[in-house]
Amino acid sequence: MHPKALLDSCAELVKLCLTFEHPADAVVSRFFREHRSLGPRERATLAETAFAVLRKKLLFEQLARSGSGPKERRLAILGFHGHRDFLKSALSEPEKTWLDACDQVRPEELMAPHRHNLPEWLAAALKAQLGEDFLALADHLQRPAPLDLRVNNQVAKRTEVQKELAKAGIEAEPTPYSPWGLRLQDKPPLQRTDAFTRGAIEVQDEGSQLLALLVDAHRGEMVVDFCAGAGGKTLALGAAMRNTGRLYAFDVSAHRLDALKPRLARSGLSNVHPAAIAHERDERIKRLAGKIDRVLVDAPCSGLGTLRRNPDLKWRQSEKAVAELVAKQTAILDSAARLVKSGGRLVYATCSVLPEENEGIAQAFTAAQRDFEALEVVSELERLKVGNAQALCTSDGRFLRLWPHRHETDGFFAAVWVRK
Repeated sequence: MHPKALLDSCAELVKLCLTFEHPADAVVSRFFREHRSLGPRERATLAETAFAVLRKKLLFEQLARSGSGPKERRLAILGFHGHRDFLKSALSEPEKTWLDACDQVRPEELMAPHRHNLPEWLAAALKAQLGEDFLALADHLQRPAPLDLRVNNQVAKRTEVQKELAKAGIEAEPTPYSPWGLRLQDKPPLQRTDAFTRGAIEVQDEGSQLLALLVDAHRGEMVVDFCAGAGGKTLALGAAMRNTGRLYAFDVSAHRLDALKPRLARSGLSNVHPAAIAHERDERIKRLAGKIDRVLVDAPCSGLGTLRRNPDLKWRQSEKAVAELVAKQTAILDSAARLVKSGGRLVYATCSVLPEENEGIAQAFTAAQRDFEALEVVSELERLKVGNAQALCTSDGRFLRLWPHRHETDGFFAAVWVRK
C-alpha cells in the first residue's frame, strides 16, 4: 500500500478507536473485515499504530496541539508503527518539521500526566499502592506485552515444543515462574504451526497460567471454572486433571463460551463441560452445591492489569464502574463458595491492580465466611514448586500479586481458601 494511503487508513482507524464506544480489539477486527484487501503487514501496522495512540493518548494529544491538519492524522503520525523514512514519504514539509520537533522532546521535560498516560483517578490509586515504583509500572503499561504460550502437557513437553518452534524459526524461552509457559518477544503467525493445529500450545499470559496452577486440580476430581469466558484457564485445568474427572466451564455469556469450542476441540480434552448460566444463582449451581473439589472464580473485573494488551480500558473504565464491579464480585464469590465441598478449595482471582477488587473482596469474604480458612498463597506456590514464590506475593505472603513491571506478566491477584 502507498504510504499516504496507509497513513490515511491509520488515521481512520485511530478516529474509530477514540470514540470508545466498543473495545479497541473489536473495532480493529471490524475494520479489517470491512477492508479485506489489507495484507498482514498493513494490518499489523494499523493495529499497532492505533494501540500506540491509546497507550500514549495524553502525551500524543499534547504534542498534537502544535501540529496542523485533522487531529486523528496528527495522532496517527505520532503513533505510526514502522520505518520513519516510510512515514515521512507520506508527510508534507510542515508535518516533517513538526514531527522532528516532537522527537526532540525528552521524557524528563514532560508533565506527570504526559509521562504516565493514565486518567488521574487511576494514577492516584496506583501511586498510593506503589509509591516510587509507580513510574516504572506506568512505563511498562505503555509497552506492548510479550506473547506467552501454555504448552498442553497432555500433548507434548515444554522442551520439545520449544525445539519444534525453533525449527519453524520461532524463538521461545521458558517462562520464569509457570512450568507450562513459553515466552515469545515477537508475534509470529502461530496458527500456521503444527504445534498450534494439534493443540500443543495455547496463547495464555504466564500470570493466567499461575492462577490455574493455584487451583491445584487433580485426576478424577469435580472442578468448576465459574467465570470461564473463552476458556484459557479451563483448558489449563483440564490438562492438569489429565483429562479425567469432570470440569464445568460456567459463564453467563454463551457467546464467550462459543469461543472455547474450537480451542477445546484442538486440546483433545473430553472432561470439559461448558454451560451457559443465567446468573450466579442459576439452578445448575444449586444442584452442585457442596459437591465440588475445586472452584476457580476468575471474576469479572476492570481488567486494568491488562493495559499493555488492552490500553483502551484505562479510558473506558471509571471509579463508578469499579464500584459497581465490587458489588458484582462479592455476589459471585459468595455464590461460587456454595459449590465447594468440605475439604475443597476455592480460588478468587482478577486481572485488576486495584485493591478494592482484590484484597478488599478477599478480606471481606474471610471475615464473613467462617467455614472457609484462608491459605497463605506463598506457601501454596512453594508447595507447587514455583520458584521465587515470595516475589510473586504480597509482603505478608497471603495473596498472589503480579505486576507487569516486576514480573513481566499482566497484573493479577489471587486468594485461596479451603472449606473446613
